[in-house]
Amino acid sequence: MPELRDPKDVEIECPDGTMRVYTISKLPAIAGREIVTQYLTTATPKIGEYRENEALMKKLMSYVEAQAPNGVKIRLSTGALIDNHVPDWETLMRLEKEMAVYNVSFFRNGKLSIFMEDSIQTAISRLAPMLTDLLRQSSEKSSQPTGN
Repeated sequence: MPELRDPKDVEIECPDGTMRVYTISKLPAIAGREIVTQYLTTATPKIGEYRENEALMKKLMSYVEAQAPNGVKIRLSTGALIDNHVPDWETLMRLEKEMAVYNVSFFRNGKLSIFMEDSIQTAISRLAPMLTDLLRQSSEKSSQPTGN
């Protein structure tokens, strides 16, 4: 497994208030492009596919190391390792967010919320015409066959 690029230790607060240390890294060019271009769309309900998003999450986490109590760093390269070293889904989501902020420049300095707001507005602008057409189609009276 290749070395982590520009590793950075981050502390993640777990829901129970404990802190865990993880080492995050920069993504290599090709893996980064794949993850970043597909991550949000595969996570969008009814548009994306959960299994695709889960595979991308596992790929993303393969660039993260957990610090065991004895100080040994363990690369989170499989689902089992993620489950063993990340205590719950909330902590995992925080860790994913840290990776996004560290790897995607437009997520830094509060720009994540602007990006999300723009993404929501774009989705609404695309969905509105589709929903309007579906509503019109469902409310049109269907012509009844004549008895002739």
